Amino acid sequence: MAHFSKISEDNIVLQVLTLDNKDMIDGNGFPSELIGQQYLEKHNNWPAHLWIQTSYNTYNNTHKLNGTPFRGNYAGIGYTWDSINQIFWPQKPYLSWIKYLPEARWQSPIGDRPQNDDPKVVYRWNENTQSWEISPY
Repeated sequence: MAHFSKISEDNIVLQVLTLDNKDMIDGNGFPSELIGQQYLEKHNNWPAHLWIQTSYNTYNNTHKLNGTPFRGNYAGIGYTWDSINQIFWPQKPYLSWIKYLPEARWQSPIGDRPQNDDPKVVYRWNENTQSWEISPY
């Protein structure tokens, strides 16, 4: 099975569908994204260029089955398609956060959450102070 995201003209993911690989085979017997897009256009009345293939097994630019990651993240409704970087981005968690391309994820402007071994210590991002703070539990 292949997965395709239906995106708006503004690159927002509206829907994710599965497509049988047999419906996207090219003349050489290999799956083709272009043929999958054409199939989806014909059967869903949505322009072919607004169907983008996505990988169910890719998250934060890592393939969970040790394969090759594909397009950063598995697309979800509300995600944004970044055609320049070829990445599906989840919604930005905070206004100040920036794209961290190597892992296809959002990152705070001062870096990742502090590490600790104490399960009673939980850090939360404070957008007002632009810092990681210990959150009461």
